[in-house]
Amino acid sequence: MAVSLGPQHPGAGHFRIRLWLDGDYVVRSEPDPGYVHRGEEKMSEYRNYIQNVPHLERPVILDSSNILFPYALGVDELMGSKIPPRGQYLRVIMSEINRIISHMYFLAIQGYFMGHTTMITWCMGDRDFWIDLGERIGGARVTFAYVIPGGVRNDIPEYAIDKGLKTCDWFDKRMDEYEKIFFDNPMVHQRSDRVGVLSKEDAIAFGTTGTVARASGLAFDVRKDEPYSSYGDFEFKTPMLTQGDSWARAYVALLDMREAVKIIRQALKKLPQGSVRLKLGPQPRVPAGEVYSRTEGARGEMSYYIISDGSPRPYRLKIGVPSAKNLRVLPHLLKGVHVADIPVIYWGLNYWPVEADR
Repeated sequence: MAVSLGPQHPGAGHFRIRLWLDGDYVVRSEPDPGYVHRGEEKMSEYRNYIQNVPHLERPVILDSSNILFPYALGVDELMGSKIPPRGQYLRVIMSEINRIISHMYFLAIQGYFMGHTTMITWCMGDRDFWIDLGERIGGARVTFAYVIPGGVRNDIPEYAIDKGLKTCDWFDKRMDEYEKIFFDNPMVHQRSDRVGVLSKEDAIAFGTTGTVARASGLAFDVRKDEPYSSYGDFEFKTPMLTQGDSWARAYVALLDMREAVKIIRQALKKLPQGSVRLKLGPQPRVPAGEVYSRTEGARGEMSYYIISDGSPRPYRLKIGVPSAKNLRVLPHLLKGVHVADIPVIYWGLNYWPVEADR
């Protein structure tokens, strides 16, 4: 029997999966991402490099700083810009805040589809504290448009430094409670242990990245492998597990947040003095050339390929996103599983439809 899961199904978001079933078992599946923000890259070629800042964060509104980070690095490289140290630290701080905001959303939804409704209420509520902190630093809410070519949009208010350190201390204890109520929960283990197992070899073959790859034993992290901005100044680990199942993919996200808190705390304590951005003007002309830049977003590697013809607008702009890479494994993971396991496996990929369909 052939059926569609989504795009209106609450377990699929605005996304459709075509399924071929034999009773309760999935024989074959075919993801259908649909049309969400298609044309984003082409529209970027009709805006100048500064106008693209609020435009390019739209595909990943819950991780807006991390999709802007590689864009800013690419434009900086084309212009030969040297970013002030304080601006570099603030880029890292906002990037890690966004990583936590994104993972909190992921764990909330993953918990909900495992039948653990406490997790969605806790994560969605606690997520607001990090959004509040981002708002106090960037001045906007949800999409911060904070990381820009030349540095960051504005300096951090003094009171936000103290609030940030207190938020880090509180969240360290809060994550201990997440471990007890969610990750040590027998029901959660029953729903996710050995469900949707992805081996390390398959993780490499499918080109996965981020939490999906690290849950399968692949310790790939652009922040460690190719340190950019000021990441080389901070001590943190790349969380990695080897089980490769849905439980491991969720737990890696929690470990990732623990490391993000470490980075934010170090950056706030060592924040250098000085300016936070270069003065580029509203329509900077970028020297002709091409560049490839990449960073580690919440779901994995984010990258840009930009070609400049010397005008105020990109001649060509292409975005590489982790959701597009990780989606490839979905038909592989769904083969032979029960229908009831589909949402757990699908959401465990930390997939963001709008990011993939850009």
